[in-house]
Amino acid sequence: MRLPVRPPLKPMLAKAAAAVPEQPSDDEPVWLYEPKWDGFRTIVFRDGDDVVLGSRNTKDLGRYFPEMVEAVKAELPERCVVDGELVVPREIDGRIRLDWEALSSRIHPAESRIRMLAEEFPAKFVGFDLLAIDDEDLTETPLRQRRERLLEIIGDGPSIHTTVATMDPGTALRWFSEFEGAGLDGVIAKRLGGRYVPDKREMVKVKHARTADVVVLGYRMHKNIHGIGSMLLGLYDGDELRMIGGAAAFTEAKRKQYLEELEPLRAGDELATGEVNRWRSSADASFVPLRPELVVEVAYDQMEGARLRHAARFVRWRPDREPRSCTYDQLEVPVNYDFADVLAGGAAEEAHG
Repeated sequence: MRLPVRPPLKPMLAKAAAAVPEQPSDDEPVWLYEPKWDGFRTIVFRDGDDVVLGSRNTKDLGRYFPEMVEAVKAELPERCVVDGELVVPREIDGRIRLDWEALSSRIHPAESRIRMLAEEFPAKFVGFDLLAIDDEDLTETPLRQRRERLLEIIGDGPSIHTTVATMDPGTALRWFSEFEGAGLDGVIAKRLGGRYVPDKREMVKVKHARTADVVVLGYRMHKNIHGIGSMLLGLYDGDELRMIGGAAAFTEAKRKQYLEELEPLRAGDELATGEVNRWRSSADASFVPLRPELVVEVAYDQMEGARLRHAARFVRWRPDREPRSCTYDQLEVPVNYDFADVLAGGAAEEAHG
């Protein structure tokens, strides 16, 4: 490709926050707010008939989304690089909303299945940043200007669109509540004067619940049925994959299904020994270790040090994520405080007194 910004390229990332950041001044806004789209993060590279749909881990998704490759040729300029999200909108309960399960099903090894799914669950692309146009590299250009240029090059679809955005935090808060019903999962805040920094957490995301993408590093068998009792989860700390806890709330059918899916990934015939249960030290800490190849999104309430304070809740598989990308820096950092600060007369009371 002769583009000024070429693949492979990792997208700019976001760090979790508890609330939508306010504008410091109405006269000089700092933030641009967008809905947080629930899809596959994708950077589209087009140089004539040469199209790459770069995933978050830089792999080309074009094989799985042939209809989107054709849409890029039909609806985007001859030479451009656009950051955005691949989504599958479908009618669900009488309303059009995003369907994560349908999107995930698009990642399939069989060519015939890919063609069938492309017709059954066609994808759309929602663009939210313009990184290059013709021979012009825009990554050093402020977001405000990149946004203006993006609106100039993307039309009304039918397959490629531009995300809505606002500089009003009140509107962003309303979106946070209203857009959840459309399948979106929060709000993203970006600095209007910011440049595009690949693979850096320069944006802010506010989600409806704390979630994390984690590696499935093993499982324990259920005591009463032939299925998993729990999945053991991990995050990378540098090169070390550290166990952070587990997820155990599954239906009987899912326990059996997940056992069938996980068994081929066994790392050997021997059991491994995990950390002793903090509440029941006599409990068996052994588990079946797996090759670290699968990523799952889990919901959690709090971290306690480097581990989950309570068991996580399985949300969904993440076939679009690389295990090595699952690190601690994606987590919302809890506020550090001393116990005395939250007692009567402590720092918290003084701050509000």
